[in-house]
Amino acid sequence: MADSRPGLVALVVTCNRLAQLQVTLARLLAAPAADLAAVLVVDNASQDGSGAWLAAQADPRLQVLTLPENRGGAGGFEAGLRHVRRTLDPDWVLLMDDDARPEPGALAAFRARPRSGCEAWLAAVRHPDGRICEMNRPWVNPFWAPAVLWRSLRAGRAGFHLPDAAYAAAAPRPVDGGSFVGLFLSRQGQALAGLPDGRLFLYGDDVLYTLRLRAAGGRIAFDPGLRFEHDSATFGQGAALRPLWKAYYYHRNQILVYRQAAGGLLIWPVLLWKYLAWRRGARAYGAERAAFLRLLNRAVADAVRRRYRGPPGTG
Repeated sequence: MADSRPGLVALVVTCNRLAQLQVTLARLLAAPAADLAAVLVVDNASQDGSGAWLAAQADPRLQVLTLPENRGGAGGFEAGLRHVRRTLDPDWVLLMDDDARPEPGALAAFRARPRSGCEAWLAAVRHPDGRICEMNRPWVNPFWAPAVLWRSLRAGRAGFHLPDAAYAAAAPRPVDGGSFVGLFLSRQGQALAGLPDGRLFLYGDDVLYTLRLRAAGGRIAFDPGLRFEHDSATFGQGAALRPLWKAYYYHRNQILVYRQAAGGLLIWPVLLWKYLAWRRGARAYGAERAAFLRLLNRAVADAVRRRYRGPPGTG
């Protein structure tokens, strides 16, 4: 009997960005069914009319999962991937935010070559103006490779993230992780890594998930021929996060990332180094410097204790 499971399903998490969601859905549903069998939109309790607009769409490939409250990107991807596995069980799931979408032809390019050599594939993500999107640049774990660690100590994030030349290369290359923008995740990859950790709420969930996949024996590759567009402002390194509460999740989850990536006793000097750097960066918050430092201290304490809660005043 022929296998009736779909080949590729797109998973989009959205919250209060209807204009971006409309562009992304139009791009996805323009692909033929042979390239994209279905689209699941996870609506994180949007209040901007997204729910009503989604309900009015008639494309039979579109499914909507509406959450009762905003669970952040991490909670949205966890709920969405669980729903896709339970209801569709496709060969591949393509993950993205509502402001990200494949460039025309990218889904056909994915289907055009064998993909069984890896459990996950990462796309080349650029801004609409063609600049490489830094927040979505794939990377290798420096703590698993002494040469990469040494290079990273001298060059910072440039030492372990893929260089610009990788985006112009003809062939894919193995990596240890990347983002949930343009991640093609296989059924076997899901079996190895499970579901994303929705408790993280925001930031780092994709890093931790891809690290977990690699640690479980999964293979991840970056394919520069899979082109993605991310209509998002560049995430400036060291810039102040706004609104301020985001700083809690960013720093708590960064520590969880370093803890998983480094492991063992090495995490403690890494944590001290990062904490001192973050304190120096507090000047970017101006009059909110003291409030930022309170959030930072709570984030560090919660990460060390593996406590999953929100900023002060949220539980």
